[in-house]
Amino acid sequence: MKTTYREAIRAAIRDAMHRDDRVFLMGEDVGSYGGCYAVSLGLLEEFGPERIRDTPLSESGFVGAGIGAALGGMRPIVEIMTVNFSLLALDQIVNNAATLSHMSGGQLSVPLVIRMTTGAGRQLAAQHSHSLEGWYAHIPGLRILTPATLADARGMLWTALQEPDPVLIFEHGSLYNEAGDLPDDAGAVDIDTAAVRRQGADVSLITYGGTLGLVLDAADRLGGDGIEAEVLDLRTLRPLDDAAILATVAKTHRAVVVDEGWRSGSLSAEISARITEHAFYDLDAPVGRVCSAEVPVPYARHLEQAALPSVERVVAAAREAVGAHG
Repeated sequence: MKTTYREAIRAAIRDAMHRDDRVFLMGEDVGSYGGCYAVSLGLLEEFGPERIRDTPLSESGFVGAGIGAALGGMRPIVEIMTVNFSLLALDQIVNNAATLSHMSGGQLSVPLVIRMTTGAGRQLAAQHSHSLEGWYAHIPGLRILTPATLADARGMLWTALQEPDPVLIFEHGSLYNEAGDLPDDAGAVDIDTAAVRRQGADVSLITYGGTLGLVLDAADRLGGDGIEAEVLDLRTLRPLDDAAILATVAKTHRAVVVDEGWRSGSLSAEISARITEHAFYDLDAPVGRVCSAEVPVPYARHLEQAALPSVERVVAAAREAVGAHG
């Protein structure tokens, strides 16, 4: 069936709520407004205000309520409008959700799912455009998911709701309108492994989330020049699928990591370090990185585009990696 990324997420929420009456959705404007990105449109009418709960503008408050509900045996889905606003709930996420199982010796679990929008490219300026999922991937006790495809948007939620520990799902804002075909029987998917989205033998392009599309475009452009790039979609940022990362590097002997986060202290730096630690002798060139410029994301469209990873920058980095072999 034809659908969009937005509709796939809505279908996943609807399916979870039909399958388990402990599941409910809460967040700012998720009810009568239908969600800031129209993801929950129509769900209030279908499930009622007890299960589609509008919250005050207090991220710390409603994330804390979600943690309490999870501790009490419910299966809450908490929606935060944008990753930038999740910083207002950082204490709840990092000091409570991520730590309670460990601090209680396993007596407590927090089966909480937090969904939030991440990423730039929509001229929403700095306070609505940053990619901070790499920060959260630093935190033990959390699982970090980044669905980049319709199948993952549809299938990751139910699997996440089965986890005993908190799961954060980062939905890139540029993907909501992406349309395509999804099987009528699409359902839960694995959240443990990365996926090779394009086979290649010359260079590995490693990415996730909203940059997957531009990386695939870059791989197609490179293919026209006789450079066959393999594209690895990480899908889960914590825990990383080290086996998949090392396998693609062993195959191509060159790697470029594409990450919309800032370069310094980034997820791309962690991946580069792991490749260097565990696959150094497989490399024929230094690991390349394509990241966002180290500035708050600009509002002006030409400046925003200049600050973000692009097809051209990925192509240039891949050509440099291939050209470095000699």
